[in-house]
Amino acid sequence: MADFNLEAMSLRELRPLQKDLATAISTYEDRHEAETRAKLKAIAKEMGYSLAELIGVEVTTTRAPAVAKYRHPGNAAVTWSGRGRKPQWFVAALAAGKSAADLAV
Repeated sequence: MADFNLEAMSLRELRPLQKDLATAISTYEDRHEAETRAKLKAIAKEMGYSLAELIGVEVTTTRAPAVAKYRHPGNAAVTWSGRGRKPQWFVAALAAGKSAADLAV
């Protein structure tokens, strides 16, 4: 480590040193955590496990986008997959006497 004589340094030399020190302090914990995580992942991989398996974290998977099952009768670009709340156009079409089979893609 460099040996600094802070008393002999000018203000122009001290300002950049102060900024560098503040940055090093603020990022120390993040750097230390990342290094620790990398070491633990390497050890787990060496033993044939993933880190998530060892600490009991569930790995979530994302669902693929749903395929459209129903199409708007007036605008073919508007579709609905059948998941979630029924869109207003679907409810209105059913109320107008159409069946879900009539709106099917």
